Amino acid sequence: MLQGLMNLLSLCFKPFGHDGENHETNGILGGGSRGGSREGKDGLFWFRDIGKYGSGDFSMTVVQANQVLEDQSQIESGQFGTFVGIYDGHGGPEAARYVCDHLFKHFRAITAESQGVVTAETIERAFRQTEEGFTALVSELWSTQPNMATVGTCCLVGVIYQQTLFIANLGDSRAVLGKKVGNTGGIAAMQLSTEHNANIEAIRHELKELHPNDPQIVVLKHGVWKVKGIIQVSRSIGDVYMKHERYNKEPINRKFRLPEPMNMPILSANPTIISLTFHPNDSFLIFASDGLWEHLSNEKAVDIVHSHPRAGSAKRLVEAALQEAARKREMRYSDLQKIDKKVRRHFHDDITVIVLFFNHDLISRGAVQDPPVSNRSALEHR
Repeated sequence: MLQGLMNLLSLCFKPFGHDGENHETNGILGGGSRGGSREGKDGLFWFRDIGKYGSGDFSMTVVQANQVLEDQSQIESGQFGTFVGIYDGHGGPEAARYVCDHLFKHFRAITAESQGVVTAETIERAFRQTEEGFTALVSELWSTQPNMATVGTCCLVGVIYQQTLFIANLGDSRAVLGKKVGNTGGIAAMQLSTEHNANIEAIRHELKELHPNDPQIVVLKHGVWKVKGIIQVSRSIGDVYMKHERYNKEPINRKFRLPEPMNMPILSANPTIISLTFHPNDSFLIFASDGLWEHLSNEKAVDIVHSHPRAGSAKRLVEAALQEAARKREMRYSDLQKIDKKVRRHFHDDITVIVLFFNHDLISRGAVQDPPVSNRSALEHR
């Protein structure tokens, strides 16, 4: 039966190119020096195989599944250090696009106020200003585009400042460090980000403590825990219908409206932030939206990066996730590749991956990227 479905899909959807075919090098992943690296498009993939940033090399890939790409991402590197962002939108692309346009700008403005010094408070303020700006936009558009109140995005940020790494997170994207194990040649996976998803018992406990008088603060629906039975993540930018009562009413869709008054915000935009000092055994860091982690374990992802050349690392991770998604549906990867966006969402989510490789000589010398590097996933994906 499944093969019959795939035969039908093969007739309905145009096949896409495979590796090495139909590549375009028209700046799809934004600006920044290319340095001779391959950058372009391959079917539903957009990629930058390898590039340079202030502390080493990076690899970057996006694969689209939704009708309109809801993921956005960026890597910025210059005098201030390096800033990486993965923004996994939900309900539409608007919140992720807004964050990609504004979060780094706020971060740069705040660091300028403190003579370039970066702290956890710097990052927290940038998140707060971005949330406030998006909420103001929702207010401005309420009479004409009320559904902007139901759009949100997870937000994973990494900042390298001198010899310190900061990781800040809202939602369920993930940052995983590949760390060398002594002189054994082995590699260990270390998750650095804290996730905010109601399927995690600790998050359900946190929500129940914050809302002790609400027995429906988390609800199990079809085997999935959701906040108020509506959304899985407990922290995000946007989703103002779950933060401000004045936006939880008509004319937003009934499925988002709560049956009882909201006496306090249900979702939070306060990120979990950690910092650590680089160690010479820190080899690389994988940033990815949850679409990758639905199909790959931390250990598997780290092993894939460690066991192959740096160039194409991000795309290799995404391909491994898609192969696993196909296996789970008892189909061939080549058949999955033939399925177009929108229908593809039934098989996997939009996936964004950025891999940073660390050059500890550059880090210890406090080297800065000059000229600056700026790479963003394209906004025009449709």
